[in-house]
Amino acid sequence: MGECLLVERDGPVTWMTLNRPERLNALSDDLLESLGDALEESASTDVGVVVIRGEGRSFCAGYDIAPDSAEVGYAAERTPVQDRDRLLGNIELFTRIWRHPQPVIAQVHGYCVAGGAQLASLCDITIVAEDAEIMTSPALPLGGGYLSPLWVHRVGPQRAKLMSFDAGRRISGKVAADWGWAAEAVPAEELATYVRRTAHSLARTPAPLLRLKKEAVNRTVEQQGLLTHARTGAETDALLHQTPEVKHFQESIKSLGLKCAIAAFNAPFMEEFGGRS
Repeated sequence: MGECLLVERDGPVTWMTLNRPERLNALSDDLLESLGDALEESASTDVGVVVIRGEGRSFCAGYDIAPDSAEVGYAAERTPVQDRDRLLGNIELFTRIWRHPQPVIAQVHGYCVAGGAQLASLCDITIVAEDAEIMTSPALPLGGGYLSPLWVHRVGPQRAKLMSFDAGRRISGKVAADWGWAAEAVPAEELATYVRRTAHSLARTPAPLLRLKKEAVNRTVEQQGLLTHARTGAETDALLHQTPEVKHFQESIKSLGLKCAIAAFNAPFMEEFGGRS
């Protein structure tokens, strides 16, 4: 699957490890493609459960928006329809997790940001470290409609708006579990052991039974509009990418670097209030 994604078989459980630790496992085109290939391969095996996790200090820092990434400025180089189609492609990949024949667990630690939170939101069960930091949007308003419709189904409209409107707002893993975004939160030092035990416990149930149980629950949620709303997010984000404001922030990343661009965005707020809420 390539070095950006590690795939290991552990009896009835397959581990898929996002392996770009130097980028906090930010999602590149290669990583997304490798994940899609791994899911396709897993679907044809007798695996009982899949676990997606991140190597190093974080689960996933979202889509790669570093200055040398192809993601920065891509919207300015595409038509709105081309941009929407690209964003929908990501939704379709994560929908393959949702509809995967085997239950998929997200093991979340460290940062879980934007695209990383999008990925985890379409896994069947999300288990987080209590001190994980979850954000639906990056620390700069580079879009904003992509994830919030999906989060309405997980945490309700008010909390989805709060996370979407306030660039860089984050919640802990413990809060994420309290809100219902995650199934469970456990101490960070226990996360790996706890998830492995849970995955093997689930895998005791024969795979055909797990598949039918998953489909029954998913059908109920889909009737409530989950996947339609996820696609709506892609259309909203494509529109936002065409605004002068977002293009300004994209150029800021290119000229200043990501950290300095974030600092410049936050400077007036920090000067008046001395920190984030």
